[in-house]
Amino acid sequence: MSIELVATSIGDRAYERIRADIIFGRLAPATRLRLDRLAQDYGASVSTLREILSRLSSEGLVLAEGQRGFEVAPVSSEGFEDVAAMRLLLETYAIPMSFAAGDLEWEARVVAAHHKLAVMERRMMAGERAATEIWKRYDREFHQALIEACNSQTLLDLYAGVFDQYLRYQMVAVVFRGEIAAEEHRRLLECALSRDAVQACEVLERHVNGCVAHTLESGALP
Repeated sequence: MSIELVATSIGDRAYERIRADIIFGRLAPATRLRLDRLAQDYGASVSTLREILSRLSSEGLVLAEGQRGFEVAPVSSEGFEDVAAMRLLLETYAIPMSFAAGDLEWEARVVAAHHKLAVMERRMMAGERAATEIWKRYDREFHQALIEACNSQTLLDLYAGVFDQYLRYQMVAVVFRGEIAAEEHRRLLECALSRDAVQACEVLERHVNGCVAHTLESGALP
């Protein structure tokens, strides 16, 4: 393997790890990102880390402060509402296309994704809060499966970025609505299998808006 390829793979791994640590709250909002400390923790050079943090800045996950360096982007109630509105816009746009184009293989992936999510929701309701990150990963997988047959990679890529922003807020606030959210997910699965896009979009709107309202009422965000 060439030196260039090794450097690229190190940079890619560091990017994925830092990005995941921000999204899942291991790097908390407003945390100052010191390049020397990041180099130790993620095994990448300072120059590579500058490129990574600039890339994450373009995704809205990091703030670049000129000579002052970088910090994890802060969160706010207003920010969550904005991200939730964008998520709803993209997901409700993609659902009708995905439901119309989805085949049997797509149905199988949706069912499998929901099964994993439902198992984790039951564990969360039983008090296994150590499973929070796995639960949210399966939540992400299920919602992406619902729209993956939309035949637009650009839309899917844009949605993935917005969903990760939404997910970061959920991880910061540790939002879990229990049986209410689980039932909404069951309804979304039923809508997908019956190809009822209109009803799915209505359920999704209640699902996302309910999550936002629950989070804001909890006072977990500034």
